[in-house]
Amino acid sequence: MIRLAVRCRPEIADRVLSELLELAPGGVEEDEGRDWVEYAIYGPPGELPALPELEAVAAEGLVEISSTEIPDDWADSWRDFHQPVWVGERLLVRPSWAEAPEQRAGIDVVIDPGQAFGTGAHATTTMCLELLLELADKGEARGPLGDLGTGSGVLAIAAAKLGWEPVVALDHERAALEAAGANATANGVDLELRRVNLRDKPPPPMPTLVANLTAPLLRAVAVRLEMPPRNLVCSGLLATESDGVAAALAGGGLRVAAERMSGDWAALLCRAG
Repeated sequence: MIRLAVRCRPEIADRVLSELLELAPGGVEEDEGRDWVEYAIYGPPGELPALPELEAVAAEGLVEISSTEIPDDWADSWRDFHQPVWVGERLLVRPSWAEAPEQRAGIDVVIDPGQAFGTGAHATTTMCLELLLELADKGEARGPLGDLGTGSGVLAIAAAKLGWEPVVALDHERAALEAAGANATANGVDLELRRVNLRDKPPPPMPTLVANLTAPLLRAVAVRLEMPPRNLVCSGLLATESDGVAAALAGGGLRVAAERMSGDWAALLCRAG
């Protein structure tokens, strides 16, 4: 088994992901650093896209392409990286193969990502969940919520379990919507799944939006807002990008009400007005 990885600059990550999924529609593994985003695909030798195709996908934003031979037990080893994550005192995000602890009760969100999308352990996802919990604790988990760039559906599913209804999960990638739909079924929640390219179309007007996206895409969403939501929870941005995203959101009628940091990453809670 071969792991073929494309590392690119964050500002073109969404475009690279979209193009790469045309070559590998089964989904990709994602990792991030301070100034790069990496997408990896797996397959037997001879069945993966050619290197020139991958170079064309990343174009001027290419940082590195690497190819690594994976041991035969890679699938089992991959599972070891996905462990249960507690968010606050009452929200547990876990893969289906990890049992919920009996001694501690909470809201149980079960997420199986395949090799494509996150389970909730990344700092950006965790901070969004923390901010959603804070809104719920203040009695604001009500009415419709839109999850922009839903991925595995972890934020949308958690929002539904916290009390928002209906919850609309939006993503441009069909593989993401399929993963989110499967995870919603496993959790016994209803999600409305919509395939939307947020670079071209505005997000739906809803009182609450959550968006774990890259900074360039958050800025693109900001300029296309038809109506500022009552609350916007967003992350996916580096701490150094926070001010620029906040300025773009201010142009869309949103002010920063709270900011959260974790390592190099930042998350914002913005309110209309």
